[in-house]
Amino acid sequence: MRQAILKLEESRIREVANAGMGREDVLPFWFGESDEVTPEAIRQAGIASLQAGETFYSHNLGLPALRQAVAGYMSELHGPVEPSRIAVTSGGVNALIVAMQTLIDAGDEVVAVTPVWPNLTAQPVILGARLRCVALAPDADGVWRLDMAQLLAAVTPQTRLLVVNSPNNPTGWTLSRAEQQQILDHCRGTGTWILSDEVYERLYYAGDTSNGAAPSFLDLAEPEDRLVVVQSFSKSFLMTGWRLGWLVMPPSMTPHVGKLLEFNTSCAPVFVQRAALAALELREAVTPGIVAHLKNCRDTLVPLLQALPGIKTSKAPGGMYAFLRITGYDDSLHLAKRLVAEAGVGLAPGLAFAPEAEGWLRWCFASKDVKRLEEGVRRLAHWLPRQ
Repeated sequence: MRQAILKLEESRIREVANAGMGREDVLPFWFGESDEVTPEAIRQAGIASLQAGETFYSHNLGLPALRQAVAGYMSELHGPVEPSRIAVTSGGVNALIVAMQTLIDAGDEVVAVTPVWPNLTAQPVILGARLRCVALAPDADGVWRLDMAQLLAAVTPQTRLLVVNSPNNPTGWTLSRAEQQQILDHCRGTGTWILSDEVYERLYYAGDTSNGAAPSFLDLAEPEDRLVVVQSFSKSFLMTGWRLGWLVMPPSMTPHVGKLLEFNTSCAPVFVQRAALAALELREAVTPGIVAHLKNCRDTLVPLLQALPGIKTSKAPGGMYAFLRITGYDDSLHLAKRLVAEAGVGLAPGLAFAPEAEGWLRWCFASKDVKRLEEGVRRLAHWLPRQ
């Protein structure tokens, strides 16, 4: 067995979740998904496809109609994007690994901005790349920021790939358009590819863009720039379990991604793609309501947490998480397990996302009922004075 695989660490988020799954007295906020089901019309589109007997293989790159619809959706948000730049994948994580398989060889240097969802840093290691991390840092108010000079110094002509997730999981940090322009210009000069995970782009609450989405590299880049953007139906359409995502890439790269998809998953299931088509057709009826509700969840949870003694957190401009620190607790994995066992609150440990996030906890606020969030805070408030 390869040493890179033997050395892979199991998910610390799963480690905490496994300690509390099945317990009715635990409120789970550990995973990055809403507790609200996929909208009925989207589910019915998938059911109708199955009932019509669409149980066969489809094109490696996705149904032509779906690629066209995704391209139209991206064009509405970011300017012209042709279907020839789109590949449909079996989830955002599949999109990420296929993009990395396309772009990096063993021994290549990959730079990643952390803390970040652990899959983004594990995948280059699985492929044998040399990983370097540039860490965000929190200020006194719990707002995480990027040292741009540090990042640009880390990305050199020897850097094959830069991995960025914005809006960021777990911190909610979001690149500004000016910062994206700096990064794009710098990477053009070094010949570095950018892999931008933008699956949270619609979950953006700052309101400083004309399209309501977070700033995207697609707003600035040319079609043949060394840029690959990862997207997913999971967050903005409440479709986490359907496992469907997509890539936006230079058109010259698309046929090669199609070859890799054949050797990874062959294709995404047709009934899932039909559901995605319905999701895109209903996007103005579905996504704005999801975003408004999540903003209300954030605006309910964060002030309640900030009112508790010894807790530092902030309102993130994007994503679906509150990232918090409790004074006096430096071992986030131990603390998360204690909160499950003693408070009935399930949070993700910061250490799961990077060493610099040790001592922090991630709270997913994507809850159908904000009273569930309020109950979680009540339980935490009851637990804190007893320590």
